[in-house]
Amino acid sequence: MQPSILTSFDAIIDARSPAEFAQDHVPGALSLPVLDDEERARIGTLYKRDSPFAAKRLGAALVARNIARHLEAALADRPRQWRPLVYCWRGGKRSAAFAHVLREVGWPAHTLEGGYRAYRRGIVEALAALPAQFAFRVVLGATGSGKSRLLRALACAGVQVLDLEELAAHRGSVLGELPDRPQPSQKMFESRLYAALAALDRGRTVYVEGESRKIGQLQVPEALITAMRASACVRLEADLEARVALLMQEYRHFFTAPTALAAQLDCLVPLHGRERVDAWKALAARGAWPQLVARLLEEHYDPAYRRSAERNFARLPQAQVLRVAAADEDMFTGLARALAA
Repeated sequence: MQPSILTSFDAIIDARSPAEFAQDHVPGALSLPVLDDEERARIGTLYKRDSPFAAKRLGAALVARNIARHLEAALADRPRQWRPLVYCWRGGKRSAAFAHVLREVGWPAHTLEGGYRAYRRGIVEALAALPAQFAFRVVLGATGSGKSRLLRALACAGVQVLDLEELAAHRGSVLGELPDRPQPSQKMFESRLYAALAALDRGRTVYVEGESRKIGQLQVPEALITAMRASACVRLEADLEARVALLMQEYRHFFTAPTALAAQLDCLVPLHGRERVDAWKALAARGAWPQLVARLLEEHYDPAYRRSAERNFARLPQAQVLRVAAADEDMFTGLARALAA
């Protein structure tokens, strides 16, 4: 199943349980379960302990009740010509029952052959082949030089951007966890990544930040890593003062969460030793934030960046260099406009 087939419908309905939907789903799909998590477990238990007939009888009643509820609520305003696609785990009874009722109403409903399993296979296959079809330009630079801000400014300027950290809900470093957004599952990340790539024009350059193989707990697909590391580069340069100022803006949430910050810093003990990490934590305890950020850059982030960038991006020596003189939006808007031109 090619994931691109999903764009030919007015809506995509995920008939699986809420827990299945939360793990991964087609981006943009409506979660309209025909059985909720408790009902699905109940039917499964009845099937094994009593009989398939008893399970099917109860399941039919629950499914009918839930479909009726969706027709009266989420689907109440759909027009006559509305064309939905319905899927469940493997294109079986749940999606078939839902689509049958929708067709009886008068909507030309279809089911996804093979269900979510077929969709998932299509995503894996697409992500193994699709990255090689793009001309990427990789934005590199030491931590705090404004790579993510440049990507946002480029997107505002009409340039094509693949923002992996946005898709992964993580800034990519040991302190990169976002305070209000948990990371998606690996499968959901890959679904989002495919949707983002599929929306891009393969005839135009795509800017992407130079990431490592992992963003937080998520793995970047190997084909994308390979394509990025063979691509042309743009390198941002900023002095320490500008970088500290930018990171003070980006990581301000840690200032009011000292326990969370201390826990993250403890992850660096195997790399730097207890004495150095305790010195960083002492700066945090005193509220000496500029000094802490400067020391983290000089003692942890900068050495790691130099090793990684030089080893992994073969075209870094030929990179276009952009000077970041200040940590303000006007600076990145100007850089983006220059690149767009």
